[in-house]
Amino acid sequence: MNVNNVCLEAVAVKKEQYPDKGYPEVAFAGKSNVGKSSLINKMINRKALARTSGNPGKTRTINFYNVEDKLFFVDLPGYGYARAAKSEIEKWGRMIEDYLLKREQLRSIILLIDIRHEPGENDKMMYNWLKHYGYKIIIVATKSDKLKRSQVQKHLSILKKGLNIEEGDIMIPFSSEDGTGKEELWKVIEEDALSEEFKEQ
Repeated sequence: MNVNNVCLEAVAVKKEQYPDKGYPEVAFAGKSNVGKSSLINKMINRKALARTSGNPGKTRTINFYNVEDKLFFVDLPGYGYARAAKSEIEKWGRMIEDYLLKREQLRSIILLIDIRHEPGENDKMMYNWLKHYGYKIIIVATKSDKLKRSQVQKHLSILKKGLNIEEGDIMIPFSSEDGTGKEELWKVIEEDALSEEFKEQ
């Protein structure tokens, strides 16, 4: 997709604050500091529309980015941030689950995992949650530029084994630095999230 017009449409902590334009939505989930905001910025050709931080747990709201008045990219709070208060973590969890379970416009959930590390327990739980609710599995292995090119396939295999992923699941190595995986991810998003009336001619 050619992306020129993007804006932050809504910042929400409850459903009453969600946008009501009815556009299909693609949600990005992953542990804190996995690179969700950096990935979104790369996908929409912006340097800093989605706020990034070296401090895990910065995103504490559900942020809706309007992409070309065709769909919303939805940046979810990162999970697994241990330094936050337990009550705060539980609140984020309820907020995320409420959105994922009840949002009719949600078409795809992209699960981000750092390609350099074995999947953690929260990653495995999220993968199994997506399977349980029948979502198509789309995993983006972030920070691929941090590895040598010869190491990428080895680390993808480690992720696949750690998650016990099934045939047909999609895994895309991605770099927010050099754009690796950007076109492939856009192709998946357009196939899954955009109805015929929104697809480019």
